[in-house]
Amino acid sequence: MTAAPPPFETAYQPQPPMTPQDQRLWATLIHLGGILFGFLPALVGYLVLKSRGEFIRQHTLEELNFQISLAIYMAALVLIGIPTFFIGTILALPLAVAAIIFMIIAAVKSNAGEFYRYPLIFRFVK
Repeated sequence: MTAAPPPFETAYQPQPPMTPQDQRLWATLIHLGGILFGFLPALVGYLVLKSRGEFIRQHTLEELNFQISLAIYMAALVLIGIPTFFIGTILALPLAVAAIIFMIIAAVKSNAGEFYRYPLIFRFVK
């Protein structure tokens, strides 16, 4: 006869706080992930990592609010572009370039352990 396997623990074990280096790494990856994947890295990062440290919570929250605001600005430009024969849509290109520059600046600041606030965003998630 074999011994019975140990019982599974069903209680949720909270994750320990991340080290400052790990928080900086994840914050940097979430800011850069926004360039390729939009709001998804910020949303997943906020939901999964927000309880692992104040630094990562602030950065994921800031990136999530930025991505939501960026989506609203882009949708507004497309809607303005329809009646203006797509002149409004042409403005989406400089907005996209500015957004990429802001995300790179935020990634560099987070990698240095500093906080970065995006300009002209709405604070939807608090």
